[in-house]
Amino acid sequence: MTQFITDLTTFLANHSDINEYFRASMEQALNELLQAELTSVLGYEPYDVSGYNSGNSRNGSYTRKFETKYGTLNLIIPRDRNGEFVPKAIPSYSRRDDELEKMIIKLYQTGVTTREIANLIEQMFGHHYSPATVSNITQLTQENVTAFHERKLQERYSIVYLDGTYLPLRRTSVSKECIHIALGITHQGYKEILGYEISPNENNTAWSDLLEKIKANGVEQVSLFVTDGFKGLDQIIYQNFPLAKQQRCLVHISRNIGNRVKLVDRKDILEDFKMLHKCENRSQAQEILIIFMEKWGKQYPKLIQKIADIDNLLTFYDFPPSIRSSIYSTNLIESMNKQIKRQTKKRVVFPNEASLERCLVAYFEEYNLKNEDRSHRGFSACCDTLESFYE
Repeated sequence: MTQFITDLTTFLANHSDINEYFRASMEQALNELLQAELTSVLGYEPYDVSGYNSGNSRNGSYTRKFETKYGTLNLIIPRDRNGEFVPKAIPSYSRRDDELEKMIIKLYQTGVTTREIANLIEQMFGHHYSPATVSNITQLTQENVTAFHERKLQERYSIVYLDGTYLPLRRTSVSKECIHIALGITHQGYKEILGYEISPNENNTAWSDLLEKIKANGVEQVSLFVTDGFKGLDQIIYQNFPLAKQQRCLVHISRNIGNRVKLVDRKDILEDFKMLHKCENRSQAQEILIIFMEKWGKQYPKLIQKIADIDNLLTFYDFPPSIRSSIYSTNLIESMNKQIKRQTKKRVVFPNEASLERCLVAYFEEYNLKNEDRSHRGFSACCDTLESFYE
């Protein structure tokens, strides 16, 4: 150790490349360790007379390049005549350090493209990795995709948000495809991505498949589904979870109102509509809704009639006041979807569905891990009440 410190100090004093020092030291140490391993297997030192007629002996060596974060090691792997020696110092057939592979996978998961990763590795460590090699390494995460789809879920969730987002995917041609996502919150307030489905466009078949998979993975009861009102989705929810209540996203309705009224009326009508989610209880909200429809019904009769026909406009008032701000809209899951798009923006397009799934699962697993012990705002104050809603 004293010699190591002395040599390191000399390197630093001479302003030499510290990575080269670590690389050379590691190369020397591993080569010495490999020779020591063979000695241990044979049971005698080189040129020791006890090795004569022992039944096995040294039989030359072969070279292997082994890539680490400090640079490429030129290893000399010794052989024995009987072919029994298997070095433990480095994995069989391995050409790179596990830490390097972990770093490549982590970069890939955070949205860096395979070409950018290859360039980074070459600039930082001097290794030339083709984008294809980097892609092969990242495929090690494919087993995580299967595990994510098959994992056991909680039996009960107080809230489940359903929303879709679009990402570019190459099949026969490049187009944006819909990722149908379900995000659940337990009565304690712990958030979790329950599952997802990929489809060329948002459709009820994909939503039905997603809810069926969630049920198959253990979900038995949901108190409230919050959706953007995709046509037919309410019936699919009822078929799979008949006891669950449903809430239409008021923010989506507000956007639709803004797009359908005159510019001169937009600010006033949207301010009036916002009052619906600022009331103290359902009764007060219903009164506000009646006033809203009477005020704007003559000027926009078709629009107001559509709002009047919505059944699940005020369901969130059936839940404790401390969480109402989180459940009158799909803002929570939409915020997460925007984060996914930001992380995947650099990729431009995913070359295949498997690549897209690996990236999604990496993000979802990180999201779930981050939130497994974090109670969402307002839930801790009413967890007992929410638990009592389960039947």
